Amino acid sequence: MTDIQDYQTIAMPSHKLQALDRLVGTWELSGDTTGIVTYRWMEGGFFLVQDIDIHLFGNHVKAVEYIGHLHPFGQEPSDDVYSRVYDTQGNTLDYVYELEGDVLTIWGGEKGSPAYFKGEFINDDMNEGAWFFPGGGGYTTTMKRKKE
Repeated sequence: MTDIQDYQTIAMPSHKLQALDRLVGTWELSGDTTGIVTYRWMEGGFFLVQDIDIHLFGNHVKAVEYIGHLHPFGQEPSDDVYSRVYDTQGNTLDYVYELEGDVLTIWGGEKGSPAYFKGEFINDDMNEGAWFFPGGGGYTTTMKRKKE
């Protein structure tokens, strides 16, 4: 095969990424953070996009997050599912996502980070969890799927 043929061979989205389909929809947040987040697939299914409009620690946060495997040109995709958040204040934040059974874990920066979210799906329309930060800080949140 030529390099062009290799490039044109399109893989399917991974099972790790496809598992996050459970997040697709619009969710209302309550607890220490309030607001709305919406998850949707980018065309092709290789990236899950989260639109964020929340209030946290007295701040109004609007952002967009792209969730998928790192896949530099000419290299294999990463094993872990990474994301980058871009907010209206000019910040960029990186995360690693993992969904095992009913437990969603999101690490700040790299997998295994001491800054992480752990939430459990109570059912298909509710996730309860908390962010944990080094030194004991954090906050709780409940996500409830909005009926459309």
